[in-house]
Amino acid sequence: MATRHLYVVRHGAADPFGELTDIGRRQSKLLADRLARLPVDAVWHSPLPRAVRAAEIIGARLPGVPVRESPEAVDHVPHVPDDPPPAWRGFFDGYDPAEAAAGARLAEALIERFAHPAETETHEVLVTHAYQVAWLVRHALDAPPARWLGLSCGNAALTAIDYYDGSKPALLLYNDMGHLPADLRWTGFGPGVRP
Repeated sequence: MATRHLYVVRHGAADPFGELTDIGRRQSKLLADRLARLPVDAVWHSPLPRAVRAAEIIGARLPGVPVRESPEAVDHVPHVPDDPPPAWRGFFDGYDPAEAAAGARLAEALIERFAHPAETETHEVLVTHAYQVAWLVRHALDAPPARWLGLSCGNAALTAIDYYDGSKPALLLYNDMGHLPADLRWTGFGPGVRP
């Protein structure tokens, strides 16, 4: 087994209909320029339009790199805690057991698909959604399942995780927006003071 270098990104900013905005397209192009410096072998993306379009923009800057859909990367709630923190209780109102179980199955499929070493050395980009980024980070840190809550991720932010044979994963970057100018950072977050 060899190292899987997984570059997990949230799609660029999107409108209420799930399409990338002008800002989201600019963010995706800047992220693509950053990723173009890496030896990327494949770009994977969620089936949702905002992730598909961001992956297409990234793929256009990576000639010859295949861009493919990964159904495991679709936006979903990966884990519903038995007793959510007070700030999250309203969010989970209405999640029935069947919906929670479906989310848990998708979360497990995401881990099974991406969170392990590869057969050969690989550098893969995964264009997905905030909750899936949080779930992969939580898993890499071996944190309890409910710890995905509050691990927010900005649009077009870069998270890098290395998966080694016989060793725990290494979280190299989380929510890095260094490739974005100040006016394009922190989209996808609620209001608040940002560093």
